[in-house]
Amino acid sequence: MTTRVLFLCTGNSCRSQMAEGWLKQLGGDHYEVFSAGIEAHGKNPRAITVMQEAGVDISGQESEILDPELLKTIDLLVTVCGHADEHCPVVPATCEKQHWPFDDPAKATGSKEEIMDEFRRVRDQIKTRIEAFIRTNP
Repeated sequence: MTTRVLFLCTGNSCRSQMAEGWLKQLGGDHYEVFSAGIEAHGKNPRAITVMQEAGVDISGQESEILDPELLKTIDLLVTVCGHADEHCPVVPATCEKQHWPFDDPAKATGSKEEIMDEFRRVRDQIKTRIEAFIRTNP
């Protein structure tokens, strides 16, 4: 049986996109994976770059606003930021909700390299969390 997972964040530009990419890459056909935002900010080019560095291509994913109809079909909704967790719509009784908070790399400051390092740090945190999820939800 395939588990339908939706990653939700504020703008669907970084964290939820990375989580979608990692679960698609690591979870195989056990999962049908989606991501969305409370708003759609477009994909962050730095998120695409750091994921490509790790061998995961998220460039074809879309930055989308949460579709209430999709939400009705999801088995697990994962919010990846506090704003999305606080503003998440009510989920159907058939849907489990979890909150996996990650820092927003788009808010990083400093040199270009320091900002990219923050994107890499969050990317790796998300990968670690996805790997733990797969181990406990085969």
